[in-house]
Amino acid sequence: MNTRLNQIQNWSELAEQAGWSVSALARKCGVTVRTLHRHFREQIGKSTKLWLAEQRQCHGVELLTQGSSIKETASSLAYKQPTNFARQYKKHWGICPSLQQAAAKPAQTQECPQMIQNVRK
Repeated sequence: MNTRLNQIQNWSELAEQAGWSVSALARKCGVTVRTLHRHFREQIGKSTKLWLAEQRQCHGVELLTQGSSIKETASSLAYKQPTNFARQYKKHWGICPSLQQAAAKPAQTQECPQMIQNVRK
């Protein structure tokens, strides 16, 4: 396996810098998209696209709980329209981002699913 990819520690940061794009992430890592896909399947057990979508949504939760508006969050996550962000957020978490925003309080954990479960209660 590609040792260059095994040495990367800041995957989430790279994903954000790559604009949540698989091809841009591969370029930043200096590998082909296919090599990146193989690495993710072998090391993480998920497709690169799925992992990026999850990271993007987790970052969205963090921004909303820190008090960012839905519009600001969507922009930070490189969505062209806030409605696209809201639709993907609801599809991913099962709740509207406005509910997350209404229940916003400082995150006690780094695990996004736990933050969402707290909102659903």
